[in-house]
Amino acid sequence: MENHFVTSKLIRVSLHEVENQLELSLRQAFESLQPKLRPPFSLEIPEPQEYLEFNKAIVYGVLCEPNSSKTHIKHLHALVNDGYAFFTSLLIGIVVELYVKLVDSAKIQLIWVIKEMIDVSSVGIEDLVVSLLRRIGSGDYGDQNVWLCSELVSLFLEKWDCLLEDFPLVLTSALYSFLRLLADHFRVLGVAKLENVKRLEIKFCVKMFREQLHLSSKIGRDLILLLQDLSHVSEFREIWNDLVSSHCSEIYQLKTSSRYFLLRINPEMETQLRFLLGNVKLGSHKRHQIWFLKKFLLGPEKETLLIDIVRFVCCVIHPTNEIIRSEIMPRWAIIGWLLELCRQNHHIERSVKLALFYDWLFFDERIDNIMNVEPAALLMVWSIPQYPHITHCLLEFLLHLVETYDITCRDTIVRGLTSAFREIERKGVIRSLDIFLTNPALAPDLKKKLGNLLSCHQVKVPVNLHQLSVPSKQTFLSSEANLKECSTKILDTPHQRLDNSAENPAKHEIPG
Repeated sequence: MENHFVTSKLIRVSLHEVENQLELSLRQAFESLQPKLRPPFSLEIPEPQEYLEFNKAIVYGVLCEPNSSKTHIKHLHALVNDGYAFFTSLLIGIVVELYVKLVDSAKIQLIWVIKEMIDVSSVGIEDLVVSLLRRIGSGDYGDQNVWLCSELVSLFLEKWDCLLEDFPLVLTSALYSFLRLLADHFRVLGVAKLENVKRLEIKFCVKMFREQLHLSSKIGRDLILLLQDLSHVSEFREIWNDLVSSHCSEIYQLKTSSRYFLLRINPEMETQLRFLLGNVKLGSHKRHQIWFLKKFLLGPEKETLLIDIVRFVCCVIHPTNEIIRSEIMPRWAIIGWLLELCRQNHHIERSVKLALFYDWLFFDERIDNIMNVEPAALLMVWSIPQYPHITHCLLEFLLHLVETYDITCRDTIVRGLTSAFREIERKGVIRSLDIFLTNPALAPDLKKKLGNLLSCHQVKVPVNLHQLSVPSKQTFLSSEANLKECSTKILDTPHQRLDNSAENPAKHEIPG
C-alpha cells in the first residue's frame, strides 16, 4: 500500500497520528499558492476566498520559512484589508491547537510575527498574546517552558510603549501571569536558567507598579493575593510598603475578572475540567480524575497548580441549572478532591483554602456572584453527615482569616463574610444557617464564634432548630486517599431523602 504520510514543516507528528485539519489547510494553501508568494507580487485585488487562502499560505510561510519571513510579511501588508483579523485568528488557532506540537523554529518565528502584529495593532492581537501567555506552564522548569517565559516577558518590555497606548489591558494580563509565575520560580532553588527569567519578571512587574499603579489595580482583589506570595522578595516588599498597602481597602472591593483566572490554566486543562464538570456523572468520575491527575498534576512542583485550578473552578466554571439538577459531578466534590491532593503540603493546603474562600472575605452582593462562593458552602454542608472534621477544618480556617488575614481591614472582611453567608441562605444555596449554627456534629466553640460573627452584623439567626438530613449520595474522597497511588473513592450513605427535596443543597439553581 502506498504511504501518503507527509512530513510537516510546522509540527511534530507521528506516523500513526491523524492529520491535523488546521495544519493541513495551512500547508495545502501554501503549496497551492507558492508560486504567487515570491516577488514580484500581483497587483490584483484577490477575491474574498482567495484572500483567506493567501492568509493561510503566508502564516505557513512565515512560520516554516524563517529566511523568507520578511518577504511574506511585506506581501501580507500589501494584501491586508481586514486589519489583519483573519491572519491573527489563524495564529491564535495555532497557539491553542498546535503549540505543543510546533517545531522549535516555528516557535521562534511565532514570537517574531507576534511582534510584527503588535507593531501594526492587528485586530485580535490581545487574544493572541493572552493565548500564548497561557502556554507558560506552572511548575515546568524545562528548557522550552523557561525559553517561552523569557521570550514573552522580554516582548512585553520591548513593546511596552505600543502596548500601553493601544492594548493596556494586555499588560495587566502579563502582570497577573508573571506575578503568579514568580511565586513558583522563587520556590525552586538551584535552577540556574531561572535566574535571568526572574530578573526579567521582576523588572517588568516593578515597572508596572511604579509607572502604572492605577492600571495594575484593574486586576482587582486577586492582585493583593499575588503580592502576598512575594512578600519575601525585597523588590515587592518595597512595592507593598510604598504603593499598595495604602490602597488595599479600595482594591479589595474590585472583583477580579474571570479572564485572569484563565491565564494559568492551559487550553488542554481547561477542556478537561469543563468536560469533567459538564459531562461526567457521579460514580464514573474516578477514572477521569486519575487521568487528569497523571496528565497535569503529578510531581511536587505541580502542586501550586491546585491554587489556580480552585480559583478557576470557583470563578469561571458556573454550571447551568440543567447541570446543577443532574447527576453530573458538582464543583464542591472536585474542590474536595483537590484539597485532599495537597494534604501533605501544609503551605499549599493553606493557599488552596485561601483560594477557595478568598471571595468570601470581600463579598458584596451588588458586584460578586453567588456562584463564586457556592462550592465552599456546599462542600462544608455535604461533609457534615459523615465527615464533620472536614467542615470543622474549613469553617475554622474561614473564621481564623477574620482575625489574621488583614487586621487593618478586619471590618471589611467581617462585612464580606456575613454578606456571603446571608446570600447563600437567601438564594437557597443552603436551606438555613442552622446547618452550621445548631448541628451537634460541629464543635460548640466553633458554632459560638460563627454565631457571634453573624449576630454582630444583623444576620438573622433562625429560632427553629433543624437537624441536617443525610444526603442521598455522599461523594467525597476518603481521608486515606493517597496522591502517589492516585486513589479516589465514592462513599455512599444510606439512601435517605431530605425532608424537602427542593431544598437539597446540592440541587439549588442559579439565582435569576
